[in-house]
This record gives sequence, structure tokens and C-alpha cells, in this order.
Amino acid sequence: MTTILNPNKSLSVNPLKMSQPLGAALAFLGLRKMMPLFHGSQGCTAFAKVVLVRHFRESIPLSTTAMTEVSTILGGEDNVEQAILTILEKYQPQIIGLLTTGLTETRGDDMKRILKTFRDKHPELDSFPVVSVSTPDYKGSLQDGYTAAVESIVAADYGNVPDDEPPTVGMKPQVTVLCASHLSPGDVEELKTVIEGFGISPIMVPDLSRSLDGHLEDDYHTVTTGGTSLTQLKQLNRSCLTLAIGESMRKAATILQERFGTKYKVFPRLAGLDAVDSFLWELSQILTSRCDHHFPIVPNVPAHLQRQRRQLQDVILDTHFYFGGKKVALALEPDLLYQTAWLLTEMGANIQAAVTTTKSPILEDLPIDSVTIGDLEDLEELAVGSDLIITNSHGTSLAKRLKAPLYRMGYPIFDQLGLGQRCLVGYRGTMKFLFDVGNILLEEEAKHSPVALH
Repeated sequence: MTTILNPNKSLSVNPLKMSQPLGAALAFLGLRKMMPLFHGSQGCTAFAKVVLVRHFRESIPLSTTAMTEVSTILGGEDNVEQAILTILEKYQPQIIGLLTTGLTETRGDDMKRILKTFRDKHPELDSFPVVSVSTPDYKGSLQDGYTAAVESIVAADYGNVPDDEPPTVGMKPQVTVLCASHLSPGDVEELKTVIEGFGISPIMVPDLSRSLDGHLEDDYHTVTTGGTSLTQLKQLNRSCLTLAIGESMRKAATILQERFGTKYKVFPRLAGLDAVDSFLWELSQILTSRCDHHFPIVPNVPAHLQRQRRQLQDVILDTHFYFGGKKVALALEPDLLYQTAWLLTEMGANIQAAVTTTKSPILEDLPIDSVTIGDLEDLEELAVGSDLIITNSHGTSLAKRLKAPLYRMGYPIFDQLGLGQRCLVGYRGTMKFLFDVGNILLEEEAKHSPVALH
């Protein structure tokens, strides 16, 4: 069992974690025609917007209740009401995600009462969905805020909400896929492709692959142009199984089980040969399960996935020489840390240091004696002598000081392109990760070899 260390530091030096409101906004951006609404000052929203714009290099729809000194003292109820009415008039979203910030959480605004009062004053908007989530940014991290938002999304009642697209009707079995914060839009797209290859219809919650994947629209839009639709959210009760990708999605899966009786399966990681094999096996079993006994297909792994598996086996053979015995230091959110640490360990690397942002049950099962909940200063102290550092773009300077190469993962990454389509899960994503890191290690080895010196 891994020991979890939480240093008693007076302040954070070179912070690693992003805030809860940022994570909640990211989750809300995976819903179709959504407008995330920050209940706080304009600066809280501006910070999140800058981080997301620099990471994805896309326009990010965010709004704010614009709390001032006066409204902070007297209460922000009028600001919430005015913000919702203004958003409905100007942007015409189909759903609003209302999230709190440190300012309004410290003041203690009662969001349930505020929303109830709003609906009492505006009965014509009674069926309009406003999903509220508590995300104080003085505790927790991006993963916590993202997780809380997903839980609120699946717990909300959309029964009286009009469909925004024709309901899907067919013989294919349907599954709900809960996508954790470590899955990029490219990861979500890959999962959809894999699941659909089995003849299964997935509802991705949230679906960043249609909103933040990086694509041009014919017209300008002020809300998200893709993502999980309201019609899909209304059809969650039809799913025969919930696939929770990431330990942080476990509670959201239990919410769906309590509401609709849907069984669930948690996959802590989807990178690595064994991990992907287990996921595909579960998909193959869905086709013959009693949840859809009319579906007339014998379970079989699609041919293209069988070929990808053989390709991954060859990649492992080609790259393991460069991973073996290498010392790697990681600073990532818990779910991403777990997935990356185990994949590196399977390749023969040694995890020298592991730093994360927040508590999680998954941290007790890491392939290392201890993990530190801390910042990048902690990583710099623990990573001396490492052959590779894996963290976000804020680790650039410490990697230079430690004279170790940096592989960028997590949020934010602002000095590389293509983050919206980057895929690191499944057979294909695992191959990309092994090639990316393997090439870095190969280049470093070449720099220090006697041949390179001549």
C-alpha cells in the first residue's frame, strides 16, 4: 500500500493544481449548447477562461455573475437572477451550469434557495435546466471540481426538458460512459470509436470530443457547439451498463445505479495492454448479456482492434529497452497519475517521485512507496537525478534546473499544439505514449553516448 504524504507547508510554491471551478467548467463544456456560469467575481471567470483558451487554443464560452464589493456584502441573489436572464436572452443556451467560487462559498450563499426563489419568480422557466454545483477554489483541485460537476449532471432531473434532437431508437445496446477529467477530447473520441466498433451505442458524459476537439463551424456560436445533448441525458435510464473511466467517476456511477438500477463497472485506467484488454473484454460481454437478449451478434473483437493489439505488442518490444531502469518523476492529478505510473512500471521504468493535487482512494494502489500531495517545489526536491519528468507546462523551468527532459501531461499545457486531438488511451493511445516518451529517452541516451560526443 502506498503511503500518502501531505506536507504541512505554509504556502504553495510553484503550484501544481488548478482550481475546482476550472474543473467544473471543463466538465460543463462537454454538454451541448451549454453556458457555464461562474457565481463570483469577474476575475475568477477570466482566470479559468485564459487557462482553457491557452490549453485548447479554442474560443471558450464562460459567463459570470460579476460579484462586486457591494453585492458580496449584501448577497448575490440578484446577480444570479440577472445573469441567468441575460444569458437566456443573449446566448439562448439549452442548459446552464451554475458553479460557485471561493468568494461566494466563503460568504455562504445558499444556492438551492437562490435557484428555488428564481424559479418561483419565473415559472415560465421552470423546465429550463440549471445544473448547480458547489466548487470552492480554496480546497480540492481540478479533478474534484470536474467530478462534482459530473455528479450533478447525472443527478439532475431532465424529465420536463424538451428534446433538443430526435431520440435514438434502435436494436443496439446502449451504455453510459462516464469520462473522468484526465481524458482529453481525443481520448473520448477514441473511446467512442472503440465502443461503436462493437455495435454498442455509447452516451459519453461529458463528451468533450464534440466541443473542444478543435474544429471550424460554418457560423459563430456563443455556446458549446457539441457534446452530450439533453436528449441523451434524458435517455440515461435506458443504458444497460455504466462504464466509469477513472476512479473519480465511481460516485457518479453509483448515482446512476441508485436512480435507474444500472449496474456499473469502473476502469481506473485505459492505457497498457492488460488494461485495454480488460475493457474490450467487458464490451464483448455486453452483446450477450441479458440486458439486450434480442441483439443477434456473437461477441467478437473487431478486426482493426485485434490488429492494433498486435501493433502495440510490437511497440512494447521496440521501446522497452529505453524504458528499463529509467527513473521517472510524476506530478499529475490522481487519475492521470495512476494511469501513467502503472504504464511506466509495466515498461520497466522506476517511479522515483510522485506528486499529486488532492486526496483519492486510487493513490493507495500506486507502484511506489509514497506519494506527496503538494506542489512543483516538492517535485523538484524529490526528482533530483531523474531521467524524465512528466507534468504540465509549469514544470518547464524545474526540468531545466534538474537537467532532465520534460514530457507534458495534464492541465495546463500552453507551449504545445494539438491538445484537443491528443489521444493516450486504448491500444492506439498507448502506442503514441510509448513512442513519444521512448523517443525522448532515446534522444537523451544519444546525447550522452560516446558516439554522440564525436
